[in-house]
Amino acid sequence: VQLQASGGGLVQAGGSLRLSCAASGSSFRINGMEWHRQAPGKQRELVASISSGGNTNYVDSVKGRFTISRDNAKNTVYLQMNNLKPEDTAVYYCTADWYSTYQPIEVGRSWGQGTQVTVSS
Repeated sequence: VQLQASGGGLVQAGGSLRLSCAASGSSFRINGMEWHRQAPGKQRELVASISSGGNTNYVDSVKGRFTISRDNAKNTVYLQMNNLKPEDTAVYYCTADWYSTYQPIEVGRSWGQGTQVTVSS
């Protein structure tokens, strides 16, 4: 399963961006999907997650500003980021936990290539 992320860019503080991440491949289904980020000199952190049923979780620093959603028909996860702050500057990565629909069942986690988000003050 391959993931392709898009939507990053340069935005001023207070602005918005929407990230997208589409999964492709054959004979698979996806369970949970997540967005992670890594700022320069910092460890990668989990930003938001969404289950196959739509349950969501967020790191405290983005609650009320970011919204994760998914389109199961398109195998795509989104991250709507509003009221962006300079501390949101990072490379954002999407993940998908998948399993095969063929036997024997295979499971795995795929990572997207990362998309840069830069927020200027």
